[in-house]
Amino acid sequence: MGDAVPGDEIDLCRPNGARVYDYLLGGGHNFAVDREHAKRLLEANPDQQHGAHANRAYLHRVVQWCLDRGIDQFLDLGSGVPTVGNVHEIAHRYSPLVRVAYVDRDPVAVAHSESIVADLDAVTVTRADLRDPDAVLAAPGVAGLLDLDRPVALLAVACLHFVPDDARGFMAAYRRRLAPGSVLAISHGSDDVDDPDHAARMRAVADSFAGTPSPVALRSRAELRELVGDFAIVEPGIVDITDWPVATGSRPAATWAVVAVAR
Repeated sequence: MGDAVPGDEIDLCRPNGARVYDYLLGGGHNFAVDREHAKRLLEANPDQQHGAHANRAYLHRVVQWCLDRGIDQFLDLGSGVPTVGNVHEIAHRYSPLVRVAYVDRDPVAVAHSESIVADLDAVTVTRADLRDPDAVLAAPGVAGLLDLDRPVALLAVACLHFVPDDARGFMAAYRRRLAPGSVLAISHGSDDVDDPDHAARMRAVADSFAGTPSPVALRSRAELRELVGDFAIVEPGIVDITDWPVATGSRPAATWAVVAVAR
């Protein structure tokens, strides 16, 4: 489903961020070049695999948080290669009527996603560039599924750090189109952390993606707040991914990502 994205054919010679993430999660939709890059990542930052799993756990928590507040529509930007625990799998435990629109520009991610959701009426897959909100929101798989006059959960989970250009403009365009009561949930790689060694490892990870189809731009907590705009950030604010919603009991090790959830 969805239109082709110019200049984004499958490149088997260079690693792709979505497929590397799939490998770190234990998925099977990746190539040798992605696995080799993931191994180099783990050499630069041994915590990277922990971060990938923590990000997937955050996705579970934020989807459930939205469902508990009556939101039954999800727009998942940069949805990536399908792995266990996708948005629709989480949401449909609550109700098979929950609508989920996946959007990604990677042809491998889109092809595998389409094969997984082919028999699901409440789930669509669109190939589009998340930097073009008008095209995304007008795509049949989005406009034909989601009712933008009702609250929507807009998910930008582990995708915006693969957008090196200024993200403020297109994120503002998405926010303007969302109905009152909607939610914006972001997780993002950052070196804005207290531990200088951890910050250095994150910069090494970002450097490793230079020259690939998925260059990485680390953003500070202040920059993340700008992406949220005038939406109200819910407690506990912009925190490490393991601290959302609120850390209770023994706290897992900190990760490579910070998060913000806002309404």
